[in-house]
Amino acid sequence: SWNGARAFTATSGPGISLMQEFLGLAYFAEIPAVIFDVQRAGPSTGMPTRTQQCDMTICAYASHGDTKHVLLMPEDPAEAFEFGAAAFDLADRLQTPIFVMLDLDIGMNHRLARPLAWDDKRQYDRGKVMTAAELEAGKDFGRYLDVDGDGIPYRTYPGTHPTRGSFFTRGTSRDRYAKYTEEAGPYVDNMQRLLRKFETAKDTVPRPLLANAPKPTKYGVIYYGSTSPAMDEAIAMIEARGHQLDRMRIRAFPFHSSVNSFVAGHDFVYVVEQNRDGQMRSMIVNECGIDPVRLIPILHYDGTPITARFIAKAVGDHLDQLKVAPVRKAIRT
Repeated sequence: SWNGARAFTATSGPGISLMQEFLGLAYFAEIPAVIFDVQRAGPSTGMPTRTQQCDMTICAYASHGDTKHVLLMPEDPAEAFEFGAAAFDLADRLQTPIFVMLDLDIGMNHRLARPLAWDDKRQYDRGKVMTAAELEAGKDFGRYLDVDGDGIPYRTYPGTHPTRGSFFTRGTSRDRYAKYTEEAGPYVDNMQRLLRKFETAKDTVPRPLLANAPKPTKYGVIYYGSTSPAMDEAIAMIEARGHQLDRMRIRAFPFHSSVNSFVAGHDFVYVVEQNRDGQMRSMIVNECGIDPVRLIPILHYDGTPITARFIAKAVGDHLDQLKVAPVRKAIRT
């Protein structure tokens, strides 16, 4: 990957745990890579043949130190195929590891899926790569120099120019020209630039998909990944009980600004996920600065795929406990 080749690997939670140090190196040295994580129940060996969405936080913040990684969250095999292709472009464009967050339900179970179609005319995005001509013309090259203000530096492939454009790749602190240093100023400068790059990614990754309820409502639901088919079915069951929910399917991390707007536009929002600790909910609270009281966790983590009945009952029972009047009753009165 450092040499310009596109590289990926597929793994599950234990592989992510094992390779934390290399993920930190790829983040800090800004080396593109794609990792497909087929999540299954942990921790440790856990239930290796059962599904969960339990690697969200470990992938988002993999490695020691301040790291933030890009996650893509497809809902089914067809979208996994599409996001897989997009992940390589994003890795090159952002010069960082990209995680495609699958789970065992998508990875191993039989599913109906849209046909997988490849466009032979697809244009590959290799990101900011300086050419021999640009180097020959004397264009200033610093491997970690933020020329455009978006946090993404320019890179070169080895051998691009016989005397210009070379740099030393390291996991230690360095200045804008890749020279080793442990001085405070260059270190902070580099860490702030990496954070700017993460902010740039918010408008680069797939945006959330929003579906409004048929009638105005104060309540919403956020979900992601393989929960999507069950959620689509559950909405009809919830509406049959007289309740309305606006929906947002998050498809990537970092979160687009529309996530903040969605939560702000509702009294509270359910967050449906397949893990014990509400990992997505915690990420939204931490990254978006949202009051956790406004996010109601709906958690399923017994290793079986989440069902529409489970979601509809959990949401419906919670609304009933709050004495939220069903829409049909409110209309009659």
